Formats: sequence, structure tokens, C-alpha cells
Amino acid sequence: MKELEERIVELESRQAFQDDTIQALNDALVQQQKLIERLQLQMQALAKRQEEVSPFGSSQDEAPPPHY
Repeated sequence: MKELEERIVELESRQAFQDDTIQALNDALVQQQKLIERLQLQMQALAKRQEEVSPFGSSQDEAPPPHY
């Protein structure tokens, strides 16, 4: 009977450790997702700025002006 009780205590201990690990992993995942979303917004803003400054297909393919 004592052996069964020890096994139950061991299983409960493992479960508690796994619960802590799962929570820590979930917290890290949430932080990473927030970072990804923030970086995506920054990339969109940079792409929009780049488009405003130099639209695709602009003067890059054209010859330089005569004064060069």
C-alpha cells in the first residue's frame, strides 16, 4: 500500500512540474506572438513609407537626367 501511495505522490509531483512548464511555454509563446504582431506592423509601415518615397517601377529603370 505504501508503494502505491509513493507512486501517486510521484505522479502528482510530475503533473505539477508539467503544469508549470506548460504555463511557462504558453507565456513565452504569448510574448513571441505579441512581438511578431508588432514587427509585422512595423514592416507594413516601412513598406508603406518606402512605397511613398520610391514607388515600384519608378525612375530606377530610367536613364539619369541630362545634368549627370
